[in-house]
Amino acid sequence: MKKHMFISLGALMMAGLLNAQSQYKAGDIASDFKLKNVKGEMVSLSDIKDADGFIVSFWCNTCPVVKKYDQRLQELHAKYAPKGYPVIAINPNDPAASPGDSFEKMKETAAKLNYKFEYLFDETQEVARKYGATNTPHIYILSWKDSKLIVEYVGAIDNNTDDAAAADKKYAEDALNSILKGEQVSLSGTRAIGCAIKWKKTE
Repeated sequence: MKKHMFISLGALMMAGLLNAQSQYKAGDIASDFKLKNVKGEMVSLSDIKDADGFIVSFWCNTCPVVKKYDQRLQELHAKYAPKGYPVIAINPNDPAASPGDSFEKMKETAAKLNYKFEYLFDETQEVARKYGATNTPHIYILSWKDSKLIVEYVGAIDNNTDDAAAADKKYAEDALNSILKGEQVSLSGTRAIGCAIKWKKTE
């Protein structure tokens, strides 16, 4: 019994390690992608002209934590899109597991909340898996350098989910401000806090 338990725990630890290794971290080269936005158009990062980088945000319609950060994400876009870093929100959730995250519901959410940023549907979940996203929200700040997308920051938006005004560590803003000054990001990774991505069931 103890032997089987040891093997099972070892397998779980190895699975966790492999997942951690697969997640993008600062300095990695990120992949571009082509996903459908709420207008039904196919969008890739390379299509977005005049951008120096992106605030890629794994997002959804239903997560209570996403809803608490909704205004903050819109404010990030309003502040940093004019400076070359627009928000690109991506919904990776499987609608079969979370019907409120269907493409139709995405269109309703974007219209209701008047999203000014691109809201894309990762229907196959390939992008979320490639980036190593685990939660909604999960933020990846990328910069174009020598025609490559370089990861600058991965993690949470700030350190207070419940109260934006009480957040005394604004991780995403601090990273973006450093990038815009041409400085190295001092804190390039934090733990993403939010709802687990609703993955498709495998056969």
